[in-house]
Amino acid sequence: MKKLFCIILSTFLFICSAPYICAQSTESASALYTPSVSAESAILIDADSGRILYEKNAYERMGMASTTKLMTALVALELAHGGDIISVPAEAVGVEGSSIYLVEGEMLTLEELLYALLLSSANDAAVAIAVSLAGSVESFAEKMNAHAQALGLNDTHFSNPHGLYDEEHYTTAAELGIIAAEALKNETVRKIVATKKITIPHNGLPDTRLLVNHNKMLSYYDGAIGMKTGFTQKTGRCLVSAAERDGMTLIAVTLNAPDDWHDHTFLLDFGFENFERKIFYAAGAFSYALPLSDSNKESVSLTNIEPLTLTVRKGAQISSVTVEAPFRFMVGKTYRGRLFGRVTVCADGESVSSALAFSENTESNTKRQIGFFERIYTFFLIDG
Repeated sequence: MKKLFCIILSTFLFICSAPYICAQSTESASALYTPSVSAESAILIDADSGRILYEKNAYERMGMASTTKLMTALVALELAHGGDIISVPAEAVGVEGSSIYLVEGEMLTLEELLYALLLSSANDAAVAIAVSLAGSVESFAEKMNAHAQALGLNDTHFSNPHGLYDEEHYTTAAELGIIAAEALKNETVRKIVATKKITIPHNGLPDTRLLVNHNKMLSYYDGAIGMKTGFTQKTGRCLVSAAERDGMTLIAVTLNAPDDWHDHTFLLDFGFENFERKIFYAAGAFSYALPLSDSNKESVSLTNIEPLTLTVRKGAQISSVTVEAPFRFMVGKTYRGRLFGRVTVCADGESVSSALAFSENTESNTKRQIGFFERIYTFFLIDG
């Protein structure tokens, strides 16, 4: 008898908890052309979802030059606040490459040094930040590598905070895109990379330093919101750019690109012309009627607590909507806002999910005679 009861209960739970496909469509988007770029390695991604829209040798390890400084800024803001005062150490004076000619002992805020780092690509600012916050360039590079590992990057390694060439200093276009997306989430970094020019103090003198952003995309590409340039003789021209239109933010990365400005224009145009960030269901807009067994009402609505949004090819429609709930019906009271299952929307080969919650409170009908299976459900499965 006990064995029979277990078989019945197992069957009951399987039937009640099976996923339910509640909508399907066979519509598909049209095929896309492939842009041609000069870069040895390139990628175009959607910043919000991480979806790859275009790639070329995107997983090949390569030098990144001064695009390194996006990670430098992220780590610096992990270790200190933008308003913290930094005294320029001796190690930062006379660093090779781009410079704002810092003076030993000069006092600047971290944010002012970050403007120098990301607009003027100042290598002396990179060293000043690294030595002041971590004790040495090597220690700071270790923190950069730890941050890369935390992001799941297996083909990225930093040996310095500025990007001067080193065989052990490398990334891939794909992983640099992930770093860029992370940088855009930081309000301070996002503000700085979008700035065309600014002035900062000059060693306490009456005159100031004028910092001009090296990123030309800010001036001539509609919707550009910045990021970072880079160049060394051995790595070639490197560029990370980001642009935003109609609620969609795209990030383009090129490594060793002789014609990088045009490459990024082609890549971003390709993305905006062929893809869109589409809200299939706003928060609370999806509704699934869950039958009620022990109630005066026949059903209660389950609604999505988060918007169901995807980056898809223009014209793409929903291919499926899947509701996964613990059970196919509900016994007992329901409470508005209580989580109960998930909904997953698929379109253009992508998917997004949200938890479902009861849309209202309902009362149980205590006068009605409860059946055998409902008793099992109530005894084993209902909380309270």
